[in-house]
Amino acid sequence: MEQSQTNIAQPFTTYQKLVIAILALLQFTIVLDFMILAPLGDFLMKSLAITPKGFGLVVSSYAFSAGASGILAAGFADKFDRKKLLLFFYFGFIVGTLCCALATSFWMLLGARIVTGLFGGVIGAITMTIMADIFAVNQRGRVMGFVQMAFSGSQILGIPIGLYLANAWGWHSTFLMIVVLASCIAVVIILKIRPIDKHLELQSDKNAFLHLWHAISNPSYQTGFIATAFLSVGGFMLMPFSSSYLINNIRITAEQLPLIFMFTGFSSIIVMPLIGKLSDKVDKFLIFTAGCVIAIIMILIYTNLDPVPVWQVVVINMIMFMGIMSRIIPATTLTMSIPDMKDRGAFMSVNSSLQQMAGGIAALFAGLIVTQKNKTSPLEHYGILGIVVSVVIVISIFLIYRVSIMVKKKQTIFAAAANAGQESPAAVTH
Repeated sequence: MEQSQTNIAQPFTTYQKLVIAILALLQFTIVLDFMILAPLGDFLMKSLAITPKGFGLVVSSYAFSAGASGILAAGFADKFDRKKLLLFFYFGFIVGTLCCALATSFWMLLGARIVTGLFGGVIGAITMTIMADIFAVNQRGRVMGFVQMAFSGSQILGIPIGLYLANAWGWHSTFLMIVVLASCIAVVIILKIRPIDKHLELQSDKNAFLHLWHAISNPSYQTGFIATAFLSVGGFMLMPFSSSYLINNIRITAEQLPLIFMFTGFSSIIVMPLIGKLSDKVDKFLIFTAGCVIAIIMILIYTNLDPVPVWQVVVINMIMFMGIMSRIIPATTLTMSIPDMKDRGAFMSVNSSLQQMAGGIAALFAGLIVTQKNKTSPLEHYGILGIVVSVVIVISIFLIYRVSIMVKKKQTIFAAAANAGQESPAAVTH
């Protein structure tokens, strides 16, 4: 049974701190593998003769394969020790990334991204499931703040180093770097993480597909699924063409790209722990809404820029990503509080799957909106993309509001049962 919820933020044990560090490093490799495609976009599109539509397909292929594997894995996600499940998919991710490093054509890269997505796309769901199993409700905001710093770390360290390697030895070397780092982390997981199998005592569904059906047919879970799907659309629309937009429209040089991503990462790494702490103390929906407002304003500015000095691009990107990160942490913390412990793995897998598939559709849609006359000409219709993303963010505010109300009701039931001196029905929920 997990710890009951209190109004006091509980401190972390030594082992919990170790788990946070390992999960953050693991997420760093997963996020970097996905994030690096956008900065490498201009390299890839020119060296492999890929059109914007083709590059949108490369990005979305990862998302669609991740979505398919998430659905397939959902029925089995609560049937195994979470540590073993994590290692299985992480090893597959490493193999897929190695295939990316060895790709020499558009079709080879496309196939490698499909393999990487089949395994890597499920890891985020498993990671959040482990976080929900090990940490109490009033610890999860801080945990999310630290683990999501992997996003910032990938921008501060991973992307600049990856771009440096790409400039020096070719884009293949960037993926090789990820393979080496991920292999080291896998060894640490094997040696240091304890078995995570308490959920196995709560299982009632003998059949994996029946377990999956119970997860996807739950109305409360469906609300969380839809909210998360809309949450991911914006990033998948804007991110794939970020480097091409900066180079061809804003006239940023390839050598200046690492600087932009590094400072953007610094802004995220400052704001994430603060947002994580606030999420454990202040209403999460209010934080989410404030982040949405900032994100919309900055996205509309960013997607309609003319050539400006690099420092202005840095400032705009920093503020924009502060808004984006202020959305992700409270929204994810709320969503992971929806499922019961016995369904948590299935919920997170389906949730991740729908998120990836929604993102894949968004990337394809973005590839249809954005056009480019030749390899060096400016991207066209990027401003329209900004408007579409802003509308999606507004819709996500309404959906996350519904999730917030639902989670508050469950916490009220939990508190009432605890005050009555009963074993809370939500003890296995949170």
